[in-house]
Amino acid sequence: MNLPNALTVFRIVLIPLYLYVFFQPFPYHVEIALGILIVAGLTDIADGYIARKHKLVTTFGTMMDPLADKLMMMAVIASLFLTERISVWATLFFFARDAGMIAVSAVFHLRGKKTVPANAFGKITTVLFYIAFPMVMFRYQYGEMILWSVILFSFVTTAIYLVKFRLMNRVY
Repeated sequence: MNLPNALTVFRIVLIPLYLYVFFQPFPYHVEIALGILIVAGLTDIADGYIARKHKLVTTFGTMMDPLADKLMMMAVIASLFLTERISVWATLFFFARDAGMIAVSAVFHLRGKKTVPANAFGKITTVLFYIAFPMVMFRYQYGEMILWSVILFSFVTTAIYLVKFRLMNRVY
């Protein structure tokens, strides 16, 4: 267990904490939940940077880091849906894409296929979600529309990943 992996585990621990705080009736609960989300995002940046800079990349980190990101984002989307901040359709599209990516990655990993490392499009997508989430959390007028734009962009990112995966795993 190195520092980047510990940060990834910490991000996973933040998920139930985020949900607990978000659903509390006390004042500023959404602001505190947003703070937890920001800590998760900063921790994601830090663990990736530390792992690459100090050559601490591990199989655990390669698999768990993106899973931690997806689980946190799924928790945020679920909280936004359950508090009627986003539509069922936005929720379904988001969950279909992320659950599909988790399932496909797991199947390919178990079959010994090469996995595609994170690229600029995936990182941009994550940043865009972190920008869109507060807009929806605080019910900005066009928050859900901005979220929809990011969801659609995430499908483009997924298509790029699938093309790269197919190229990496071609048998000649």
